[in-house]
Amino acid sequence: MTQLPTTAGVTLDLSRYRPVRVGSAPVRVAADAEGNWRLRSEEPLGPYPDRITDCLVRGAAAHPERTLAARRGVDGAWQHISYGQMLAQARALGQALLDRGLSAERPLMILSGNDLAHLQLALGALYAGIPYCPVSPAASAAANDYTKLSYFVRQLTPGMVYASNGSVCAQALAAAVPSEVEVVIDQGDAGRAATPLAALLATTPSTVDAVNAGVGPDTIAKFLFTSGSTKLPKAVITTQRMLCANQQMLLQTFPVFGDKPPVLLDWLPWSHTFGGSHNVGIALYNGGSYYLDDGKPTARDFATTVRNLKEIAPTVFFNVPKGWELLTAALQDDAELCRHFFSQMELFFFAGAGLSQAAWDALERVSERHCGQRIRIMAGLGMTETAPSSTFTTGPVMMAGYVGLPAPACEVKLAPVDGKYEVRFRGPHVMPGYWRAPEATAAAFDEEGYYCSGDAVRFVDPAQPELGLMFDGRLAEDFKLSTGTFVSVGPLRARVISSGAPYIQDVVVAGINRDNIGLLVFPQLERCRALAGLGEDASVAEVLSSVAVGREFRQLLTQLNASATGSASHIARLLLLAEAPSVQAGEQTDKGSINQRVVLERRAALVEAMYDGVTPPGCVLLEA
Repeated sequence: MTQLPTTAGVTLDLSRYRPVRVGSAPVRVAADAEGNWRLRSEEPLGPYPDRITDCLVRGAAAHPERTLAARRGVDGAWQHISYGQMLAQARALGQALLDRGLSAERPLMILSGNDLAHLQLALGALYAGIPYCPVSPAASAAANDYTKLSYFVRQLTPGMVYASNGSVCAQALAAAVPSEVEVVIDQGDAGRAATPLAALLATTPSTVDAVNAGVGPDTIAKFLFTSGSTKLPKAVITTQRMLCANQQMLLQTFPVFGDKPPVLLDWLPWSHTFGGSHNVGIALYNGGSYYLDDGKPTARDFATTVRNLKEIAPTVFFNVPKGWELLTAALQDDAELCRHFFSQMELFFFAGAGLSQAAWDALERVSERHCGQRIRIMAGLGMTETAPSSTFTTGPVMMAGYVGLPAPACEVKLAPVDGKYEVRFRGPHVMPGYWRAPEATAAAFDEEGYYCSGDAVRFVDPAQPELGLMFDGRLAEDFKLSTGTFVSVGPLRARVISSGAPYIQDVVVAGINRDNIGLLVFPQLERCRALAGLGEDASVAEVLSSVAVGREFRQLLTQLNASATGSASHIARLLLLAEAPSVQAGEQTDKGSINQRVVLERRAALVEAMYDGVTPPGCVLLEA
């Protein structure tokens, strides 16, 4: 029996978990005279390719018929693209982009979400050394206001824009894309001259292989826009070195990925680094297969994910906390899903937000009940600027909020800032800067060249720093009350969500320059509806104002305040919101992360009403 120490002095019994190869290199920890802490893995980073498409070339030679990517077609059948087919398509598309003179100054912009054509174009651009930028569909197809898309276009000056369905994106193209920019579509009517994707695929490769040989580690692979949670979105320069080094860091952290080709079923958007760099990269770098999931972690769309999981058995599964909560509930009631889902499973991952301890415990219970063993639940700390992964939970602790230890070659610095430790990163996976934003780039790095993440961390146990790190919130989200008392938003949000499970979807903390803390609560409406005993025809207002829901949230408020230690953690009021967070308005990303700043700005009138003791229409106000 292998046992590892935890912070509570209890032991983590790894014999209760399905065996899996996970890295365990020791970490060097040291403090300096200025109060900074530094952590670094003692395992050196192994060799990695100069180009991420070298993995495609290698796979096409070694296993040309193996599926690289697949997605259901309109007929419901899986459409597969093999490694051999994808290389041929990437060469043709890369040549087409070169023929049009695309470059870093005139990159490819992709407006559509995850689909096979998106991946074909991305790999074609990567093969030809031409940067591409995947833009969230919320900025184009699902938006009524194209201000953000216009900003993206001005920032990048694309030489080509791709939209899978021209009809869906026609208004966005007209509003934001200059008429001289070539538009490529796969179907529909773009409302302007457009080139069929098939025409690009029919291009005969001529110079592209020679160009590919000249693509190097410093070549820009893609631009990814930040979420803009604190300021305007910035275009992160992502180089070939960043992508390749980060995948090698992942492989050494999780050598299980090299034991057999990984199989992924994934919905996470490619406009974000988690889905598009991390997850797609794991499949490509390790000769695996990536199945596109058209489901989403919503009550309406999660049935699609369940259907897919009954046909595709992943070896590793990634999701945001909301997705894990829905999956756990489905696994408890569906024996067929359990059999297939757990048949090849080796690791669980979550990202995008913290998984509550209640959801964590429920997932472990259902895993243990079906498998006789638990599946290790992994997380870490990463961001767009670090391609994305920097730390992983491979240390001796397994609990909500733990972000672990640095991956090989990732240098971690904890710098004292306003009574917390800001975590900073340096290594081959860190960006060179933001595109066309020299001032923002200069501000993003400290005097030693560490990227300043804006995230706060703390040691799991200050007496044993080698055990690793806990997430301690976003520095930019923290604020002071009118009394000067500092409110640490991240830990408070996590405590509220965990204590309110399963009836809270998310929460935003208000109170800047006010006397006390108030919460804007996005309720989990399906759970609240069931708690209230009301049918589907009941309105949101009727659900939230029901006796049972009111009683549950009053008890929550009492419970939270019973453990409060002062005004920095005492909650004076709580407002249950009738309107869900809006992706289109930027309140929530399309992977489910909440943007506290945007919510507070957009719902400023609700905040004022809450503090005035006025209940807005459709909402419910509770006061301590």
